[in-house]
Amino acid sequence: MEKPKGDVSLHDQSLSLQKAPLMVHRKEHQEEQPQWTWSLKWAAIGSSLGAAVPVGYCTGVMNSPAELMRSWCNETLIARYDLYLSESSLELLWSALVSIFLVGGAIGSMTGATMANRFGRRGCFNICGILLALGAISFYTCRPLGSVELLLLGRLLVGLAGGLLTAFMPMWHSEISALSQRSTLAPLCPIGLTLGVVLAQVFSLRSVLGGPESWHFGLALYGLLVVACYAPFRWYPESPKWLYVVKGRKEEARRQLQLLRGYTSESSALQAEIDEMEMEAASKVATSGLVEVLRDPKLRLPLIIVCAFLGGQQLSGINAIFYYSVSIFRKAGLSVQASEWANLGAGSLNLATSMLGPVLLERVNRRPLMLLSTFFSAIFLFLFAMMLYFIESFSWFAMGCIGCIFLYIFFFQFGLGPIPFFIGAELFELASRPAAMSLGSVVYWLCNFVIGMTFPTFQSLWGALVFLPFSVNCLLLFVLTKRYLPETRGREPFEVAPLVASGFKSNVLLNNRMSNHS
Repeated sequence: MEKPKGDVSLHDQSLSLQKAPLMVHRKEHQEEQPQWTWSLKWAAIGSSLGAAVPVGYCTGVMNSPAELMRSWCNETLIARYDLYLSESSLELLWSALVSIFLVGGAIGSMTGATMANRFGRRGCFNICGILLALGAISFYTCRPLGSVELLLLGRLLVGLAGGLLTAFMPMWHSEISALSQRSTLAPLCPIGLTLGVVLAQVFSLRSVLGGPESWHFGLALYGLLVVACYAPFRWYPESPKWLYVVKGRKEEARRQLQLLRGYTSESSALQAEIDEMEMEAASKVATSGLVEVLRDPKLRLPLIIVCAFLGGQQLSGINAIFYYSVSIFRKAGLSVQASEWANLGAGSLNLATSMLGPVLLERVNRRPLMLLSTFFSAIFLFLFAMMLYFIESFSWFAMGCIGCIFLYIFFFQFGLGPIPFFIGAELFELASRPAAMSLGSVVYWLCNFVIGMTFPTFQSLWGALVFLPFSVNCLLLFVLTKRYLPETRGREPFEVAPLVASGFKSNVLLNNRMSNHS
């Protein structure tokens, strides 16, 4: 089937070299479909359970036993150092315990590009596992040894692992999967994070492992998952693109590709993918560092999209909602126990909706999902702020607030939840991808830190109106998506890159229509 020539003008000079092999690849791809091999399944599921779930677990495990842990820190410092902290000093120590996780995330993200290029995607996964294991050991031993320092160290280590994870995992999943499989693997990292938060909500309950004698077990419990998923670490595949393009280990890349796709050694589909990597290796001078990516005007708009999506996800209010959902449910008239169960229900809804991600992303384009998610998130955040502000005026506003929370969570997971994590892997080619995703991950963790540090202050100043900026943020993301996000589903990054190469002058809507006709 001949490909129309209408989109030739959209591509730069490299397209003339890439287009013919792309057509061959797609033709062969129709003849021999890549298989869901055990190697690919294990890499996707094992890495998500072994790294993404533990990071999500560490994100949410501190909430329920917070008061018990604060008391323990105070008593430990008195017993060990004869140090008596004032209430404000104790609050500062607790803020440090919470925020050092986010600081570690930002630092881990900064090193993500360098480590992904130097040690490979699988190497980053192994480093992530070591950090998580050391963190679990620190958590488990901090209470028996009476060491607040070990608790701080554990939080820093798991933060470093979280930053590295968000920088490399979506990129790794994208590079080990075929084009037709990417939409299924793309949301696994955010699903793992969400599952981890829900598990933390369950196991950190006082009746489970959140009691005064067991909270350190609760903090370290994820270590069992790390051990189980990292034990067969040799079975995890490396990215064939990294092996071929970055390291030049072509035979190893070929074997890895066969293992991941289930192709025979004589497969024409295998050769087509090898030819694509050969062209990418021939056309690139070197992997791009952060400075080169920032200086390249063709990469400016996609870089802004990645950073705006990842930062905007944190500034959309999802963490603030979960941090304060229990108090909101209490205002709605629920008992303390009922509020905790309602909070768990909200987390479960967040997880259940995120599970729809692989199905939705395989069948629905990125743009409409993101537009739907940002628009309705903005609407329900606005309604939530207004109902909470006037909650004493109308009796039904209390239940309206609960309804807005659940509807916001539902629409958040349609696009704002999963898409920001992997959109960089679909917008950037291999040379610039690690640096771009590393920078986006840094913005993600910094915005998370800003929310954690400033939200209580602004809430005390503005009250319920503090949720209005979150609504405005979602509206701005809606505009950015509508005007500048190209459709990436079913396209290789080198097809997408020219659509946004003109920066803010790019006519994404026109380019999408012309490319769809090709």
